[in-house]
Formats: sequence, C-alpha cells, structure tokens
Amino acid sequence: MEQRGLRLPRPPLGLLLALALLAARGPRVSAVQGPALWPMPLSVQTSPRLLRLSPDSFYFSHDPSSKAGPSCSLLQEAFRRYYEYIFGFYKWHPASTTSRTEPELKQLLVSVILDSECDTYPNISSDESYTLLVKEPVALLKANRVWGVLRGLETFSQLIYQDPYGACTINESTISDSPRFPHRGILIDTARHYLPVKSILKTLDAMAFNKFNVLHWHIVDDQSFPYQSITFPELSNKGSYSLSHVYTPNAIRTVIEYARLRGIRIIPEFDTPGHTQSWGKGQKDLLTPCYNKHQSGTFGPINPILNTTYSFLSTFFKEISVVFPDRFIHLGGDEVEFYCWESNPDIQNFMKQKGFGGDFKKLESLYIQKLLDIIATIKKGSIVWQEVFDDKVELQPGTIIQVWKRESYTQEQTVITAAGFPVILSAPWYLDWISYGQDWINYYKVEPLNFSGSQEQKKLVIGGEACLWGEYVDATNLTPRLWPRASAVGERLWSQKEIKNVDDAYRRLTVHRCRMVRRGIDAQPLFTGHCDHEDKM
Repeated sequence: MEQRGLRLPRPPLGLLLALALLAARGPRVSAVQGPALWPMPLSVQTSPRLLRLSPDSFYFSHDPSSKAGPSCSLLQEAFRRYYEYIFGFYKWHPASTTSRTEPELKQLLVSVILDSECDTYPNISSDESYTLLVKEPVALLKANRVWGVLRGLETFSQLIYQDPYGACTINESTISDSPRFPHRGILIDTARHYLPVKSILKTLDAMAFNKFNVLHWHIVDDQSFPYQSITFPELSNKGSYSLSHVYTPNAIRTVIEYARLRGIRIIPEFDTPGHTQSWGKGQKDLLTPCYNKHQSGTFGPINPILNTTYSFLSTFFKEISVVFPDRFIHLGGDEVEFYCWESNPDIQNFMKQKGFGGDFKKLESLYIQKLLDIIATIKKGSIVWQEVFDDKVELQPGTIIQVWKRESYTQEQTVITAAGFPVILSAPWYLDWISYGQDWINYYKVEPLNFSGSQEQKKLVIGGEACLWGEYVDATNLTPRLWPRASAVGERLWSQKEIKNVDDAYRRLTVHRCRMVRRGIDAQPLFTGHCDHEDKM
C-alpha cells in the first residue's frame, strides 16, 4: 500500500477559515513591483520618477570631503558586498535588451561627516543614523560614522528592484533614518548543539540585512564547553563534545571581525554559577559535590565558598576580556538550583558562619557580587538574567538586566527600571518556541515600552533580543527557524512605534524574505506564494 504521509490531526475549522482569509488577501506573487523596505526607515519620501542602474557603469565612491576614504577597509569591503547583492544575481540573468528611456543612476557617493570610527568596534552608543538622497545622476549617502553608512547601504540596496523587463530600477527618494533602540540582538546557543563557524557567519549576514547589531553568543552550558581557552585548555579538551567541536582563538577572531565589518557587536555569555556541568570536566574542584548521606559522585553549581573558585574566575574572565573586545560580558545567573548546595556539609557550615540561615539566595548573592567585582576590575560592564535582580543581589549601577520570563514581563520591566537599571527585553521573543501558523505576527505586535512607568523608566529599556535556544537547533535548521521570524523583531526594535500595520508588514516581509533567499539565506516562507527568482536558482 502506498504511504501518502503521516495522518496528522486536522487543524480546527476556525483556524482553516482564518488561514483561507489570509491567503485571499495575501499577495500571490512574492516579488511585487516597487521597493519593499525592511525594517521601515524613520522617514521615506519616494517619487514616481524612475532611474535605472547598470552593473557595467554603476559604482560606489567616497565624497572628497568624507572623513573615511579608500583607506577605510570596512567601507571598501561593504561597497564590494553591496555591489554583489545588487547586481550579482542579475549578472547571471541579464535584463531584456529592450531599449530603455529612463535616466541612469551612475553612482552612490558616500560621505562620513564626523570621525569615521572605521578601525574601531561598534558599541552600545554607536551612531547608526544616515540620510539617503537618490537623484539622477548621483545618489548621496551621508552618515556621522561608518555604522550609519552600513545601515544606509542596506536601505539603498532594498530600494532597487527589477522592472517588468528585468532591469534594475530605483525610484528617486529621500530617506532619513535612525534606530529606535540601540541594542537589537539575536541570541544563538552553541552549547546544546555546536554551530559551525560558517553557520554563525551566515547568521551575521542575515542580521545585517535586518539591521540587527548584537550577536549574543551563549557559547557554553551544561552540555558542552566549545570555547577553547588559552589559559585553561582542559575546559574544552574535556568539556566539548569532541576536539573538533571547539571554537579556536582564530575562529573567534574570524567571527568578531566578520561581525565588526557589518556593524555588529559580539557579546559572549559565560553563564554561572548554574549551567556549568561541562566546566567541571576540565577544572578540578570548581563544582560543588552533592551529598546523599555520603558524597554522591554528582556535582551541582560552581562552589561559591572556595577561594580557588574566584582565583580561577578572575584569571578566566581576564582572558575573556582580551579575546572579546565588547565592553560588556553576559554573566548569566539564571536557573540556579540550590539542592546540591543544601546537601553539602561544607556549604552548610559556611552558611552558619555567615549567618545566612537557610537562605541560599544570600549565598548566590555573595557569589554574584564577587563575580561582578571581578568584571569591574577588568573594566568591563555586566549583563545578567533577571533572576539575579529578582533574588535581590546587590548590583552595581549600570548592570544590565535581561528579562526572559514570559509571565508578567511587563511588571518585571516596571520594577527593574524603577530601581534604575537598564533592561534588555527578550521574554516575548523566544523563537525556539514554535507553533503552527504565522507566529511572526505575535512577535511583530509586541510593544517593548508597554509597561507602567515614567518616561525616565522607559528610557532605560535599551532594546531587545530574539533568542533561539539550541536544544532542537543545529546547523541544519538554524537559518530557516530564525528567518524571517526574527525579522519581525528586527523591525520592532528599529522602526518607530507607529509602524505596526500587519497587512503592510506582510507585503514587505514577503518581498524581504525572497530577497534574503536570493542572497543565500534559507529563510522559510511566511505563507503560500512564491519568489520571482525561483526559476533562476
């Protein structure tokens, strides 16, 4: 008997009707005429006057007055990249030779107004604003820093589309743009499944297409320790899945520089004192021995009562501060289980000496405070998960709290900002939770500042992150599970609050998804339809 596939339960009738209605109103052809900008810029004025671009004659150039010239390798590399994004696909599928009457756009002239920051790393206060004027025969892109140029180049490339004859076309336009939030991140998890470096680089490409600027790299966890430490090589020798499932110093430098060239920060996360089972394999006496009348042979969180613990952490994080140039390190601090600490007689005695009674949150607080002091000593800032704040750890001013628990997350924002701490929101954007249908709409409808608080409190929300945890994600499904679902978060964090029409977003995102696929990103479809370039792939 022929097997026609698994017999799955039928979706409810109401859901089928809703999907049918969406299909009726949704575009049948993905690559509709005209540009589709994503994320939507701050201000866009588009003229019906068309200009054509020819791969044989169009070029990028530096304004003579620009503070960044041909010596700026970051911009030179960006020019090369965007020329390929604009023309590379169509060079192999040339337009019709039908005679054209539209005037031609010959070049994009780029000007950096202030100190370019060409050879530095992006940071939380990097200026990503730009203006773009598209007119015959020369378009002008102006930005205060190179970071704004990178964002403007992406917008410029999105303005270009194919006309019915297959020619590259652009409308005369005036655009002024800057992001709503300075921290717009994607979290990847390389501990539950190792992600090859090429998968991480591909993710950075897609992030640039969506104007994300932070890769939160949750690099190690209970399951594996793939970070190859120079000072403590046994951590990865014994804690990784295998000796080939590691990130060497050279691989990490490659990721950091690839990200820098796209205006993206790399923030590493080394989560402690919990989530550290893999650490204990390569660092003797780091973890707490658990007891069940006698020592059980199992281990719990990092042992917070030993001086050797803090000597190790001090040396380890000094290395991390050199390897990763960003001014922030994510220290985790979530989901610390106390039962092993409770079972350990040495820790019980320590608790009595300190007068902690049976309150193990005080022991956790002691550990986190010592760790925060270590990070301050190496002149780095700290990011922690919300439990650190919830458990009343005494935090240094400026410590950033990441809100991840979906229940009552708006109240959490209110309480944290009232205490004066900056917030990163990720609670409504856990992309590893998958469901049938268009869940991107739920991510899109989130308003990050929809909580009770003063304007001063709302200014403390510095942005958000779309998180893709790795229990069920490896290199085979990383990209389609991230994109274009994360794109919805990208627009929410870049564009103004008023940009929230789901129908318009669907039209633009459908086109943007096809554009990502054309650029080599295996983004999954939003719904029924097709991409115009599919027959040419």
